[in-house]
Amino acid sequence: MKGGKGKGALRKETRSALKPVEDPKMGKRKAALKDDKKKVTKDKKAKKDPNKPKRPPSAFFVFLEEFRKTFKKENPNVKAVSAVGKAGGEKWKSLSAVEKAPYEAKAAKRKAEYGKLMNAYNNKQAESSDDEDEEEKEEEKEKRSKPEVHDEDVEDSGPGEEEDDEDEEDEDEEDD
Repeated sequence: MKGGKGKGALRKETRSALKPVEDPKMGKRKAALKDDKKKVTKDKKAKKDPNKPKRPPSAFFVFLEEFRKTFKKENPNVKAVSAVGKAGGEKWKSLSAVEKAPYEAKAAKRKAEYGKLMNAYNNKQAESSDDEDEEEKEEEKEKRSKPEVHDEDVEDSGPGEEEDDEDEEDEDEEDD
């Protein structure tokens, strides 16, 4: 006889792990996988700082800003963003290096400005984190200076045991 689990046992386990789905278009397995992915991504995502400078656009997006205006003038009925993007992409591919140069120069200029803004932002972040570190150190000092009161120790011990606890603490201090 074969030992261990067979294919049938594995299928039963996977079926029990799947959850019923209200949406008939989506299969049970896909729904179970999507639920797991949502849980993981929510936990791992860090919150974005609204004060952080936005990254500069590439040369293509600088080109696309101007192209979008001309495309809308020529085709006022087309409102799909995808159509503008596709037409812009085709136009960008057809441009020569000389024609792309002004857009690349603008992108480089914006990138340099972004670098300056990021340096200022990082310096500000470093200063604020230093301030926070100092505040944390001060709080720790305050906590250390205040004696901690343990109510549980007092309640558990009887009237004669309190004196014994104090004697043990005195002996520990003398050893140090």
